[in-house]
Amino acid sequence: MWQLLLQMALLVLVSADMQAADPPKAVVFLEPSWDRVLQGDSVTLKCQGDYAPGNTSTEWFHNGSFISGQNSSYFIEAARVEDSGEYRCQTSLSMLSDPVQLRVHNGWLVLQAPRWVFQEGEPIHLRCHSWKNTPLRLVTYLQDGKGKRFYHWNSEHHIPKATPRDNGSYFCRGLVGKKNVSSETVNIIVQGSTSLSVSLPFPPWHQVAFCLVMVILFAVDTGLYFSVQRKLRSPPRNWKDHKFKWSQDPQDQ
Repeated sequence: MWQLLLQMALLVLVSADMQAADPPKAVVFLEPSWDRVLQGDSVTLKCQGDYAPGNTSTEWFHNGSFISGQNSSYFIEAARVEDSGEYRCQTSLSMLSDPVQLRVHNGWLVLQAPRWVFQEGEPIHLRCHSWKNTPLRLVTYLQDGKGKRFYHWNSEHHIPKATPRDNGSYFCRGLVGKKNVSSETVNIIVQGSTSLSVSLPFPPWHQVAFCLVMVILFAVDTGLYFSVQRKLRSPPRNWKDHKFKWSQDPQDQ
């Protein structure tokens, strides 16, 4: 029984060590945070990860192909359509990051947002960006083809708290000089809080300690149970053969 409990404890420790041994993933950030830009815009991708002493090089990948192995920032001075795609990075002490999408469009306008999927109650931040920041006036933000907000001069549009009514396809339009121009449509998704997220109250090593305590308590409880069972099953003593030695009280001497 004790061998089985010892094996269980060792398995818990080995599993925890294997999880702790996996290096963390690197993370790619866009700066500015827009994942949709126009041709000619400058874009900076930054890699966050751990580095070994004396080795600060960062490997960058575009659509699966290696493109750079130097700095933690990858700078695109004037974006082209060919720069669209997935970007990943990796440092000396981190795993390959998850992909980050960059979309470079050829046109006068692009609708920008830090992301396109929101949880209900989160703020939504939209920006109607013009080519080379050309002055834009009489700007309208539209949802599913219907005007949602109008500005005399170009301005960002904020939705303080997202609701299911904010789901839909969005685009913006305005006047560049006398030319009426529009952006491409983008879908915004607002997810309801239907699934409960379970947060762990302790960090991993506290979980390991908790598991070990439970194993020890289980072992002690099991040992006490079998000890009591053995005593209950043992035959009663033969009191006839037992000899008692009586001693006199000091007062009777």
